[in-house]
Amino acid sequence: MSRFDFDWVDAFSDRAFGGNGCAVVHGGAHLPVEICTAYVRETSLVECTFTGPSEVADIRVRYFLASREIPFAGHPTIATVAALRDRGLIGAGEIRLETGAGIVPVTVTGDQIEMTQIAPEFGAKPDPALVAAAISLPVEEILGAPQKVSTGLPFCVTVLKDPAALAQARLDLSALAELGRSLGADGIDMMEPFLVTLQGATAQGDTYSRLLMAPPSPPEDPFTGSATGAMAAYLWRHGLMQKESFIAEQGHGMGRPGMARVSRLGSCDDLQGIKVAGQGFVLMRGSVDLPDQN
Repeated sequence: MSRFDFDWVDAFSDRAFGGNGCAVVHGGAHLPVEICTAYVRETSLVECTFTGPSEVADIRVRYFLASREIPFAGHPTIATVAALRDRGLIGAGEIRLETGAGIVPVTVTGDQIEMTQIAPEFGAKPDPALVAAAISLPVEEILGAPQKVSTGLPFCVTVLKDPAALAQARLDLSALAELGRSLGADGIDMMEPFLVTLQGATAQGDTYSRLLMAPPSPPEDPFTGSATGAMAAYLWRHGLMQKESFIAEQGHGMGRPGMARVSRLGSCDDLQGIKVAGQGFVLMRGSVDLPDQN
């Protein structure tokens, strides 16, 4: 058993209980997967990170859901850098993170933490009827063709007609499993549709999104930074977003409002990367005793 320092950070928020929470376990990157996933379940958070030394970047970051390790995640990246800064381990400027999706550059400017996600990969376009069934909505509520998009972690980006449809969406786990099989997903906890409407939750926002989640994760993700990057790439690629930089909102319907500024590298037809920026509020600091082996 070993003791590790941790910070609990609300990412994509400048205040307590906003955005999306993430526990950052410092020096725990060597821990077994089973211990890390058990820790996530113990916190009841969607994701947690475990940091450690890196030979190819400034720091190594591992990302975990309650069910598995994933290569990259957005709000935990913001949370991890906010925690490092709060502890005085980094200052302003750029830090490079070693992740399962490659090296992720992150820039700290004042209160803003901006990550550069990798160039988007555009994948399969599933049958809209399968997506509609998975979110318990008529297929007519979907605009255009949903598509699998990744800027480090894949999501089925789905544009809905209006905020009313967004609010009414509910997961159907059986239909979600069928959708996941059509997209080659390994289980139902990796291909939940990322739902977006082209109208902000507030006057400040340009888009408003939801991510409904399958067990063992919590029922809904308050703010999904990796999916926000994939969503932005989809909107630019398909001519649905004219601005070079816009405000993405999520979590308002859960009472956990979050906001990110999203911008692109390259043209809409040749996207070289997606920048997603937000703030992080360190809510709790402490230590945790975890076994070093199963």
